[in-house]
Amino acid sequence: MGQQQLLLLVLSAIIVGVSIVIGINMFASGAVQANEDAVVQDCLNIAARAQEWFRKPTAMGGGNRSFTDVELVKLNIKPTNENVSAPFTVVGLDSVVTIVGIGIEGSPLKVTIIAGPNAITSTTIEQ
Repeated sequence: MGQQQLLLLVLSAIIVGVSIVIGINMFASGAVQANEDAVVQDCLNIAARAQEWFRKPTAMGGGNRSFTDVELVKLNIKPTNENVSAPFTVVGLDSVVTIVGIGIEGSPLKVTIIAGPNAITSTTIEQ
């Protein structure tokens, strides 16, 4: 009977250990997914503000139908936050703006959003 109890104890310890490892892995993958979602949402927010800025006349502090001089300061957005490891990058051309955010979780996560005056035309997520 002693060997059977010892076997059950060892088996229980193995099951608990495997469960803990699986839980840690699930938590880590959840953190990476949450960071990806947050960076995408931040970039979409910047794109929406850039579209708003595009429509405003210069006299009201806008771009007067051009993305050429768009900057985070002009959009009233902080260059960094708790979701990114480097400042957001905003590059505007006449009728298109590109926003890049680099996440902090997992392998370097890079989110690139390209927006025009009326729509988000491209969203790229690179792991």
